[in-house]
Order: sequence, then structure tokens, then C-alpha cells
Amino acid sequence: MKTIKISGMRCEHCTASVTKALSEIDGISEVQIDLEKGEASYEEDSPLAPEIIKNAISKIGFEVIG
Repeated sequence: MKTIKISGMRCEHCTASVTKALSEIDGISEVQIDLEKGEASYEEDSPLAPEIIKNAISKIGFEVIG
């Protein structure tokens, strides 16, 4: 499972938005969000370019850190 840090998540609505954005990317499954840690974890069917993840997250108003 891959894990990324995301800045700006503060509530359950935020986690739902991030879960939806990541789940809509072809090749990503089993999205889990840890609001306290500000992290999203997910499975990739095959390696994806980091820009795909960053773009999906930035489109909904959050930022991937690192």
C-alpha cells in the first residue's frame, strides 16, 4: 500500500472528497484516509506517475506534501 501526506484535510467531508478523487483514478483501489495523520493510503494495480495523484488532489483544493 502506498501512503501520501496531504495538507488541508480537517473534517470527514475532506476525507470523503479525497477518497472519491483517488478512487476515480484508474488503477487505484482500497483508499483509506487517516485524518489525524493527514495521510491517504491506497493500492495501485500498476505504478502511477506521482503527478497523476498530485493533480487529482490539487483539483479538489488540497496539496500532496513531499
